Amino acid sequence: MSHGGPGLRCASSSSSSSSSTTTTGSNSSSSKREKKITDRLSAVIDAVNDRKLPPELRGQRNKVRSETDIINVVEQRIWHSMEEGQFENLAGKGKPLNLNTNPHADPAEDTLYRILSKNGCAPEWVELNKEIRNKVSEWRVALKKAWTSKCNGNDEEKWIERCESLKKQLRDINDKVFRYNLIVPFGRQMFGLKWEKEVARLEE
Repeated sequence: MSHGGPGLRCASSSSSSSSSTTTTGSNSSSSKREKKITDRLSAVIDAVNDRKLPPELRGQRNKVRSETDIINVVEQRIWHSMEEGQFENLAGKGKPLNLNTNPHADPAEDTLYRILSKNGCAPEWVELNKEIRNKVSEWRVALKKAWTSKCNGNDEEKWIERCESLKKQLRDINDKVFRYNLIVPFGRQMFGLKWEKEVARLEE
């Protein structure tokens, strides 16, 4: 009996140590698999981004410090082509450009826009863009009017009241900007209004 106790404790300790080792090994194996997957995904992303670069810069993405480096390469290629006369005797030279189609647009979107144009309609984001610009212009006029009134020594309470109204209108405009940025083609997004920045413009 006296020898049974320690023996059981040793067995228990050994079992616990074995379980801990198994768990550690499992976690290590799982981490390695995750790292392999992450590395593969990174390699695919790098390859895709690399294809977007001019041929002269492919495989040298770490050396591309800014868009200026890419623009310089493109300009060099254009000048080189001009020197070789590749822009001479182009098809359609001297004739008006055909703006009915956009070769860079998604074919489905281009077809949709042409149908809308023929029927005297415009895409929702075009109409929303006009509405936002009109509202921003009207809002800035109202803000300037309220600011001028404040600077002329009018009642401070009226300024505070007008501020609350103008801030509410600003939120409504920014909601429209958010909606616009969701539906507009990539690259045409716009910034919303910021109260502090708009007031700072008037203080200058």
